[in-house]
Amino acid sequence: MMAQTWNIKGTLLIACNCDYGCPCNFNALPSHGTCEGQWTWHVAAGKFGDVPLDGLNFSLFAKWPGAIHKGNGEALVFVDERANERQRQAIATLIKGEVGGPWKILAWTWPKFHGTKFVPYTLRQDGVHSRVTAGSAFELELDTIKNPVSGAEAHPSMVLPEGLVTKRADLGSSKVFRLNDAISFDHSGQYTAIGEFYYSGPPA
Repeated sequence: MMAQTWNIKGTLLIACNCDYGCPCNFNALPSHGTCEGQWTWHVAAGKFGDVPLDGLNFSLFAKWPGAIHKGNGEALVFVDERANERQRQAIATLIKGEVGGPWKILAWTWPKFHGTKFVPYTLRQDGVHSRVTAGSAFELELDTIKNPVSGAEAHPSMVLPEGLVTKRADLGSSKVFRLNDAISFDHSGQYTAIGEFYYSGPPA
């Protein structure tokens, strides 16, 4: 598909194996050396050329042997099965990083690509209590961070003026975060975030 003017906005759900807050957000190295995580985009409104993308969901799962910027990672993509062929092609073009957006900066870091699967999504948007599933392979349920001494809920947020995927997000913990497919992991109890996104691109 040729590059076209595009824009999408909506809600982004993030989870990975890092500690709460994720050092990557602050230009630091991953908490545990490696990086294994996902981004799920829910498009509230948007289009790629004349192709509407309203209401669709798609996820990118990836794992790297070190920090993201060092590359050598692998990735897998899930796309909402409700997407028609033109919508599927549009999302594929975005994720390949061919027309801008955060994927232009990230796509080179996963030389091993496991392909794209089209699956049913269920999504409940409720801030740091949101939940998303994709097919039978992926489940993410967000929860609040708990004070380790008192058990009281904490409600941190972050503002990232230079953020690649979101400029502001509310931070939480994953009650459940698991993936069982070509890439598999279970990092329940680790970092999550939810925030709004807006990306756009002109023709190349």
